Amino acid sequence: MSYAFTPAAALRDVTLRDGLQLTGKLLSTEEKIRTVRELIRLGVEEIELGSMARADLVPPMANTLDVAEGLRPEELERCWIWVATPGHVAKAAKAGIRNFQYCLSVSDAHNQANIGRSTEASLDALPEAVHYAREASGRIQLCLATSFTCPFEGQVPPERVLEIANDPRAEGTCDIVICDTLGQAVPAQVAALISKVRDESPQRRIVFHGHDTWGLGVANTLAAISAGASLVDGALGGLGGCPFAPGASGNTSSEDILFATRPPWLTPQSFAGLVELSESLLQELGEPNRSKSAQGARSKAAAFDWVIPSDQAPDCSNSL
Repeated sequence: MSYAFTPAAALRDVTLRDGLQLTGKLLSTEEKIRTVRELIRLGVEEIELGSMARADLVPPMANTLDVAEGLRPEELERCWIWVATPGHVAKAAKAGIRNFQYCLSVSDAHNQANIGRSTEASLDALPEAVHYAREASGRIQLCLATSFTCPFEGQVPPERVLEIANDPRAEGTCDIVICDTLGQAVPAQVAALISKVRDESPQRRIVFHGHDTWGLGVANTLAAISAGASLVDGALGGLGGCPFAPGASGNTSSEDILFATRPPWLTPQSFAGLVELSESLLQELGEPNRSKSAQGARSKAAAFDWVIPSDQAPDCSNSL
């Protein structure tokens, strides 16, 4: 039996953007391209390949456009890039990117810290960003950071999220991304907000982006899917965090989300490939593996199909 979680949702792996933001070591362009291709080969539906954030503020994102230019058009079709200004969209489009995630924070204090302007200023610029995306025959998401809590302002009212979700300046966005930036939300809270966005804002694909700071990353992701999210974010090994959000830790692990949801393409063999990719990447970066299912896959419970056979011990001598 497959035990697939229903309703179904696709995974977007955000290792190369949100996952790398706090790492001390940088990945080369070639390493990132190999990671994208391996994720696609193993079956991951969508990928966040990087960010247009300033390289002096977020050094791991410096080679994002080089990565995009090294990918084939059919590979870029499955990739998203984080943007915060119309200029970001225009510049990324010249590199061949067609999927843009326009991010702003629901809380003004975090938007000032993260993007350097008010939330209203980011909303004012959104129609121009939509214009550039359409001009490139691309798609653009409305991504709402701090949809639940803010490190500076505390609890974020759901009404404010809905106000932005319904703002006419967001017309033309294809998806709405609801972010638990600090990983402080609980499943009932996630389900309630996703349901409100589903029922009380324009019909768009709903994406949930969660962090596992308080150990509820997978539970919150499943709650979001049940409430209407059809795309969810995760990072290999639970890597990541926001450099401008004190208290934020790693993303919800891609391996843990996949093990819980069991999409049709996931098999014990493809899962083992993801675990091995994650182990190699984390060793290269000198980061710990926070994925519980990846740890389980290396257990001695040999009778369980999802445990990697002991003769396939991790070999990280040839890192990415």
